[in-house]
Amino acid sequence: MIGFVGLSHLGIVHGLATAAKGFDVVGFDRDAALCERLGQGQFPVSEPGLDDLFAAHKAKLNFTPDPAALAKCRVVFYSLDVPTDAANRSDLGPLRQLLAHTAPQLAPDATAVILCQVPPGFTRTLAAQGPRLGGALHYQVETLVFGNAIARALQPERHIVGCADPRTPLPPDYARWLAAFGCPVLAMRYESAELAKIAINCFLVSSVATTNTLAEVCEHIGADWAEIAPALRLDARIGPKAYLAPGLGIAGGNLERDLVTVKRLAEGSLADTGIVDAWQRNSAHRKDWTARTFREACARRALPLARATVAVLGLAYKENTHSTKNSPSLQFVAGISECRKQAYDPVVRLPAGAYPQFSQCDTALDACRGAHALVIPTPWPEFRKLNLADIRAAMPGNILLDPFGVLDGEQAAALGFDYYQLGASPRLGAGGGMK
Repeated sequence: MIGFVGLSHLGIVHGLATAAKGFDVVGFDRDAALCERLGQGQFPVSEPGLDDLFAAHKAKLNFTPDPAALAKCRVVFYSLDVPTDAANRSDLGPLRQLLAHTAPQLAPDATAVILCQVPPGFTRTLAAQGPRLGGALHYQVETLVFGNAIARALQPERHIVGCADPRTPLPPDYARWLAAFGCPVLAMRYESAELAKIAINCFLVSSVATTNTLAEVCEHIGADWAEIAPALRLDARIGPKAYLAPGLGIAGGNLERDLVTVKRLAEGSLADTGIVDAWQRNSAHRKDWTARTFREACARRALPLARATVAVLGLAYKENTHSTKNSPSLQFVAGISECRKQAYDPVVRLPAGAYPQFSQCDTALDACRGAHALVIPTPWPEFRKLNLADIRAAMPGNILLDPFGVLDGEQAAALGFDYYQLGASPRLGAGGGMK
């Protein structure tokens, strides 16, 4: 039996994936109401495939607020999402409370695994000074991606395991769980595993920042980043799976947290973290692309901002997720306070009065009705099915900001839209600013 302590996004996804591999699962959370909802298949997170996975394996799942149920578990994962504050710093308080609350319930020979993202040094300090957690303590790197978490949990590329001494064999029950996923297992010291998570995210950030910088150059010189990216994917030093899609900066909280952590770890040393500062500046600049381009588009069409109604499709920080942490879409909404905003998101619902002159609609097309501009900051798959002719008929204006190329730019321009996309020069439609 495998336990998961902390039923946030991380614990829910890994718990279901573990059940899918044939293990009985105990999911513990101090929130009894949450446990009851989870037992009924009502999830506080949105992930493609989550409902189907639960339906197929619910007989192996037991969600409970009773910590005594953990005593039967041979391996217990601490799987609480570690929140970040406004400065992207981790708040480890809830995790520490959860550890203290459940540690006495673990069997003396159970294996405890910290699956939460923690800073280097945390696990070894916990092993030396924290509550006794069964018979062995390990750290495991989680590499879930919002919107694709189920697939990555079921088919991980590798498992990175932090150990007090990587030369010591892993506990049999933990090794059996790892083997069920059929991927390489990389055992290393605690600190190396904790830093490996940060290293992975730093390399991703470097790809994102480089792509965004060069894509912005394309927008000004008449080049098209979509033509350049395939050449990079065919370079063995870069690769077919490289992050080469232009975006609106980094968001979601996890990547930002790791940049802050790297700078903190380097304090007092001779390490130069100027590149991290550059990544942060680049992200902030790129996240402002939408508001900056929108204002330029309005000026080009002589549309006063105070008269503009803007349709905003997508509020989550990325598609297929409920999270709005550091969302470029919400930054855009906040940055055009003088305009009226009509928004639609398949999952996210904001409270009334969240922003000035802001309302949410029931469909994407409803959001477009009466709008002078359409902005699509989040490329939800359903937006690709929208009919441009229907949108054109619903809108009196003809400004279309489609940073991720969800819609057909050539068709949009042919219909009279001024079409703006990341990594390409604007396609300007014919005609005046409003019908």
